[in-house]
Amino acid sequence: MTSTVEVYEYEDSPELVREEAVDPATVTVDLRLPWDDPAFREAHYGEGKRQAEAVLAAAGPELPYAAVRVAHVLGGDDDFTGRLAHHAERIRTGEPIAVPVVNRPATYVHVEEIARFLAWAAGEDFTGPVNAASHGTLTTEELCEAVAAHVPDGRAGYRPVEVGEASPFSFRRSYGMDNALGFTFADARQWLPRAVAETLGKDG
Repeated sequence: MTSTVEVYEYEDSPELVREEAVDPATVTVDLRLPWDDPAFREAHYGEGKRQAEAVLAAAGPELPYAAVRVAHVLGGDDDFTGRLAHHAERIRTGEPIAVPVVNRPATYVHVEEIARFLAWAAGEDFTGPVNAASHGTLTTEELCEAVAAHVPDGRAGYRPVEVGEASPFSFRRSYGMDNALGFTFADARQWLPRAVAETLGKDG
């Protein structure tokens, strides 16, 4: 199954987080929660993935499975999330980008790289959780600098927020993923400019 980096949303570590930090065999599954409510699912995305992993883990060795914990995906011209576009619009209009007072970096993966990883994983025999992330963490500022390069006279400004909703790709906790298990990933800083160009187009 494709899982998510957000299973680690309660971690806050200066070190990259390894798979054993969240053991699905120890996660409680609560079927009474309103998973059929789209708003609830969106607000509890990480918890939903944790419990989905737990359901598979509970079956034991009779149901071998792999749960690919995917980093934040960037790139491609069909991004439906609007997260980079959010930053581009604020840079274009001069509106400050809301970030936590203490803003942590995160791990990312290019859309083509995660596709290659999933194709590779299908031919392997490992089971259980596995992290999928490019090397290196990126800060909100690094992402916005790459976005600003596609906006005429673009400059990013920031507005620290103590509470309330921060902008996409800004994080109050640090849970970047370790990626040491078996696949050769690229460095996020190498593909970041290309990913932004693919999503925003040359005119931002």
